[in-house]
Amino acid sequence: MGARANRGYFGRFGGAFAPETLMPALAEAWEAYGRFRADERWQAEYARLLETYCGRATPLYEAVNLGKRLGGRARVFLKREDLNHTGAHKITNALGQALLARFMGKGRLIAETGAGQHGVATATAAALLGMECDIFMGTVDMERQLPNVFRMNLLGARVVPVPSGGKTLKDAVNEAMRDWTRTVRDTHYAFGSALGPHPFPTIVRDFQSVIGRECRAQVKAAAGKLPDEVVACVGGGSNAIGIFSAFIKDAGVKLVGVEAGGRGLRGAEHAARLTPSANSRPGILHGSYSYVLQDKDGQISNTHSVSAGLDYSAVGPEHSHLFESGRAAYTYATDKEAVGAFKALCECEGIIPALESSHAVAYAIKNAGKMKKGSVVVINLSGRGDKDIDSVAKFLGGAAS
Repeated sequence: MGARANRGYFGRFGGAFAPETLMPALAEAWEAYGRFRADERWQAEYARLLETYCGRATPLYEAVNLGKRLGGRARVFLKREDLNHTGAHKITNALGQALLARFMGKGRLIAETGAGQHGVATATAAALLGMECDIFMGTVDMERQLPNVFRMNLLGARVVPVPSGGKTLKDAVNEAMRDWTRTVRDTHYAFGSALGPHPFPTIVRDFQSVIGRECRAQVKAAAGKLPDEVVACVGGGSNAIGIFSAFIKDAGVKLVGVEAGGRGLRGAEHAARLTPSANSRPGILHGSYSYVLQDKDGQISNTHSVSAGLDYSAVGPEHSHLFESGRAAYTYATDKEAVGAFKALCECEGIIPALESSHAVAYAIKNAGKMKKGSVVVINLSGRGDKDIDSVAKFLGGAAS
């Protein structure tokens, strides 16, 4: 399923549709990544930091109480990416890309962020390695993720507000790419998800594939078999492709990606690209060919989700390939369902999940009655929900304090 041999394509999706000024930087990143992957000293340093700094391997936890709430038909496991340093899977990729930037001799990192977790992770990696760091963030996302904005500032990063367009993740990517066009000589763009122009969908997938490798060994040890289903939320798609990657060749393992249904698919206030909706079809956004929310004239649609990290108009190209090939199934959870799942996990397991991850939990809650007796379901709990307390309180009509 890799993109190394076919210039960044997964089936018909992917590619590098970027300004000519960026093509040398993309080629440089791909060539350097190949050398970085083969360098035993750099790989040993990355592995050391994943273990001693990030806290990997993250545990696989059997959510017995949640399983009982769902009727007791299935064993439900949570891959606890929320227990990583900085509170999400994002640090795994951010640290890898920061090391790659150092390997290339570049001293500045830039990144986009929606929920703020990738921004915090990139700022953290930059602080650790003594690098300059700028994070681009839509002003709508800044308002609903103020704690993460403050964390990025504390870590020494500069948060650059993006007030254009829908003022969310799509617009932050636009501004980050504009900056990179001007600064490629000394700057590395640490993409936060498995999207963008080649080689980023492959680089991010590779860094996040540790989630799947860990999970595969852990679930076999805990349940004595491979899971029947692996479920993950899908925004750009890095946490999902990270865990899916270890199971793609196992035909008996169902892979389920859960998108943001927002206020429902009848209108345009959602971010469901791979769930059938009137305004989703293949197109090009931010450098790759994938499924994109767009109007009949090809104008990119704004999106909505209670979760800032899923509020994006396109999806990673490998997910589009898994969708069209039928290897993975994609569905959605609405804002209401996600917040309900957020509350359910808090109440029955004492775990506060990120709103992004809550979409995956919502899938399990909705489909509990369809689960086979004795089946094993793994949910990738991609992040913790401290950052979302205010958003959930506002959604429920209350106050966080």
